[in-house]
Amino acid sequence: MTGSVTPVILSGGVGSRLWPLSRERLPKQLLALNGRRTMVQETALRLQDTALFAAPLVVCNQEHRFAIAEQMYGVGVAPAHLVLEPFGRNTAPAAAVAAELALAENPDALILLLPADHVVLNPKAFGEAVRRAVPAARGGRLVTFGITPTAPETGYGYIEAGAPLDGAPGVSAVASFTEKPKADVAEAYVKGGRHLWNSGMFLFPAQLYLKELGRLAPDVLEIARASLAAAKRDLGFLRLDANAFQQAPNISIDYAVMEKTALAAVVACDIGWTDVGSWSALWEIGDKDQDGNVVQGDTLLVDTEDSYVRSEHGLAAVVGLKDVVVVATEDAVMVSHKDRAQDVKLVVDRLKSSGRTEHTEHKRVDRPWGFYQSVHTGERFQVKRLCVKPGQKLSLQKHFHRAEHWIVVNGTALVTIDDRQVLVTENESVYLPLGCVHRLENPGKVMLNLIEVQTGSYLGEDDIVRFEDTYGRT
Repeated sequence: MTGSVTPVILSGGVGSRLWPLSRERLPKQLLALNGRRTMVQETALRLQDTALFAAPLVVCNQEHRFAIAEQMYGVGVAPAHLVLEPFGRNTAPAAAVAAELALAENPDALILLLPADHVVLNPKAFGEAVRRAVPAARGGRLVTFGITPTAPETGYGYIEAGAPLDGAPGVSAVASFTEKPKADVAEAYVKGGRHLWNSGMFLFPAQLYLKELGRLAPDVLEIARASLAAAKRDLGFLRLDANAFQQAPNISIDYAVMEKTALAAVVACDIGWTDVGSWSALWEIGDKDQDGNVVQGDTLLVDTEDSYVRSEHGLAAVVGLKDVVVVATEDAVMVSHKDRAQDVKLVVDRLKSSGRTEHTEHKRVDRPWGFYQSVHTGERFQVKRLCVKPGQKLSLQKHFHRAEHWIVVNGTALVTIDDRQVLVTENESVYLPLGCVHRLENPGKVMLNLIEVQTGSYLGEDDIVRFEDTYGRT
């Protein structure tokens, strides 16, 4: 069974219910929410059994490509492919692209689809569940993983297990699917013992999935194949064709195939799973103190019980509360009753509708060359901190509406200004007039830190024309 299963890590979610920590440009799968490693790293590290798993294939949004690559290699995982989606289109098109890629290397490929933003507290039990599912998949089934429910959750889908399958111990046919039932129905499901939570993880033969997709949702298959046929290699990434992929329906595997096919099967498992869909889910799996609180960061709690308190910046003090969620970042504080944690998404919706940016990015924004961090913004000016990794450089670019002043704090900067270059060292500065073609580079062996002062009539990040870029962003 050496490497018989090709894992496909799907990293396309935004995680708006985990705002203000999870944001569009740094979603929850790229964050360390339940330990030292990020969620996508933990997902990849569950796949280290080389007797069972081949090298993983990762499908992610193109905006997250460098962060995903850096995090994968940071834990010693070399993906077989890093596929870039130009737009989010849910799981059915992504799975079709992954199945085609797997088939190109192995006509008998089994693919294991795994969302990058789920927690599995028992990796050993997870591996055993996959092994139980393999005979059923080899026997012509599309297998999903059902989680033994611990409570009548209304935020999960449910799977009713039917008759056991011959030749596949621990696997049953699927009798029915139910999406997010009402509380009384969920309670009856849990008491009845035949229903499982739908984990959103799947194992099936790549060829069989494509066959069923072509029968049940042929437009999805056709567009996925077209976007892959016109894909281009870019710095080690496989970039799907945007013109083709934008026509793909926004549809999940469940709706496109699993709820319609007669070949659905389910393996029941108890693997310590949660989809981390809200802050209350993190409270449930977190290490609690004697008062039932889960805390992280600089916090101070007085007469507070059964709460989740997290601070990413500064001290968060909570007094006399019970069953609350408090999350503080550098630019936002979110406070909610634990029972209303799912409704944090409504805050994000209002931020979008009001034209604000706190749902999109943090004060610190990571880039492949390092990062920048907003320090202060005022009328016609903005101050940022820039950190450039050794040997890295920004794009050759210009702005139409702003001038910039760079002050080096430490390290050495090689600055291009139109047709000349200047070396700027610690405690020195350089002025970049509006409209000049310029570039910042770190030629040294230590991190370059500088302060950038922007002045002008418009200071948005979209006021940029790139002429040349190491990272393919022109």
